[in-house]
This record gives sequence, C-alpha cells and structure tokens, in this order.
Amino acid sequence: MNQPADSTDNAAARLRHLNQYFLEHPVTGPVEGHAPTTTASTPVSLGTLSHIDASVREIIKHTRKANPDAGQAPTRAAAIYDWAREHTAHAPEDVQQRRDVIEYRQYLEHAVRAGDWRKVIRPHRCPECGTFGLMRRGGRILCTNSKCTDTDGLSTTVTLARLAHEHVTGRKNLRRTRTT
Repeated sequence: MNQPADSTDNAAARLRHLNQYFLEHPVTGPVEGHAPTTTASTPVSLGTLSHIDASVREIIKHTRKANPDAGQAPTRAAAIYDWAREHTAHAPEDVQQRRDVIEYRQYLEHAVRAGDWRKVIRPHRCPECGTFGLMRRGGRILCTNSKCTDTDGLSTTVTLARLAHEHVTGRKNLRRTRTT
C-alpha cells in the first residue's frame, strides 16, 4: 500500500471523514443509507461509531502482535495507520503485507460505509475472471460478467478482504517486476 500520509484518499482520510461527519451531522431519525440510532437521545450513528472503534482496535491488535513495544496508540483515530506503519516498519515482510491488506480493506470499508463505493470498488478487477464491472448489491460485492458465476449459476461474489489482498499483492508483484 505505502500511501503517503498526506494522500487525499486513503484509509486515514476516509476514517477521519467518517469520524468527523458523523459527529458533526448526527443522525436524528431514519435516514436512507444510515443505520438508525437506538434511542432518540443518541446523537450519532452507533453503527458508524462501532465501525470506527472496531477498525482502530484491529490495527492496534495487529501492530501490538508484531511489536509488543509499540507504545501508546494515538488518540486520534485517523493517526492509527501512521502509528501502525511506524511500529511495523522493521517487521517481517509478511507482517507488513498483512498490515497493508488490513489498511486497504478498511479503506474500502470506510468508503462503502460513507456511500462512496463506486469510486473505490469499480476500479478493481474481479479476482475470478479479471474483468472490470464489480457492483455492490446490498452488503455484497458481485461480478457483473454473466460468465463469471459459481456452481449454482449465481454471480460471483467477492469480499472486501479479498479485493484488498489482491490489490496489495498485485502492487507488490508489479513493483518486483519493475525492479527486475
């Protein structure tokens, strides 16, 4: 992944947007595309806050597993990715790759949660058939190639984790090819 910290469209920027938007624009009733709040007095989307918390906890867990001496995690949610990269920079290559896959998957998740799935899902090729045309239907990502189906004849579905893994390993392989 190795996106610069000041990149305008990365996991940190998307997480910062989610955190800021849902704190500044509370969901006060049922709104299309937003999870409803559990009580009338709750001023924010609890689903989004839970998503932010889970994302931060996942990065902290991975980083501490790789480097138990990583120190205090940042209090700003969006700073968590820089902290993780800093404290896993000297970890084995597979640990760094896993960190990058987690970060990229979270980038996709943050964008989908914010309703911006077209911008981040559509540029990916289907991992099964290699064609463009991934779409989001409900909570699933599926291939629109009519020939790309499973054994029951249903459209191939793809997880965000698989898209992230394919993206990160593909970029890594591309860098290797360019240097040889």
